[in-house]
Amino acid sequence: MATSVPPPPPPSPRLPVTDFGSGGPTNLGMAPNVGALLCYVPCCIGLIFSVVVAIVEKQSRFLRFHAFQSLLFHAALVVCWVGLTILGFILSALNIGLIMIPIQILVGLAVLGLHILLMIKAYNNEQYELPTLGAMAKGWV
Repeated sequence: MATSVPPPPPPSPRLPVTDFGSGGPTNLGMAPNVGALLCYVPCCIGLIFSVVVAIVEKQSRFLRFHAFQSLLFHAALVVCWVGLTILGFILSALNIGLIMIPIQILVGLAVLGLHILLMIKAYNNEQYELPTLGAMAKGWV
């Protein structure tokens, strides 16, 4: 009486692992890619989460990189906002301040698109570096 042995199950697909150890453990008790995604959430949520990660996280270099890049990205956004505000005041003094409305809408949509791109890249375990900011963040990790 011969019994047939079922074939072993196929191996489960694995996520790509970067050289920053994106698959390793974290101090926060969550997957590194989810933590990296949360660093780029728009508004103050991503900023606050990035500060927490920069202070607490000591194990995952992948998560620390995204936290530092997010902090630098938010700092660059503040600088742009201040610049646009000053430009708005100057244009208002010249009675052409209404031109700032479409400029602010375009800049806001571009920033939202960049937030979404960064969240997708982080969730897919990619170490996507923004120009200048990514190199600075890599040096701080």
